[in-house]
Amino acid sequence: MHPNDRRKPDHPDAVALRAGLTPAQISAITTLEQFGWTLRFVRRPLFRDPVPVLFDKTGSRWIVVDGDGGLDENPGFEIRD
Repeated sequence: MHPNDRRKPDHPDAVALRAGLTPAQISAITTLEQFGWTLRFVRRPLFRDPVPVLFDKTGSRWIVVDGDGGLDENPGFEIRD
């Protein structure tokens, strides 16, 4: 979110989840949230860029947002149930 944005995030940890993400990632996440996607967690591998993971409304599909704001449906890792 923009620093002067007065809207409150839906989730109390939403600001903490977005910490360290690139502006392109934050922009893509904001757009996806308007279509019902939810940022659930951010993987933070050592010595690598953070990897935000979003789920659709039903929770059956998930994607990651690359550092350039691109979407990746097959990021090369699995999510445990």
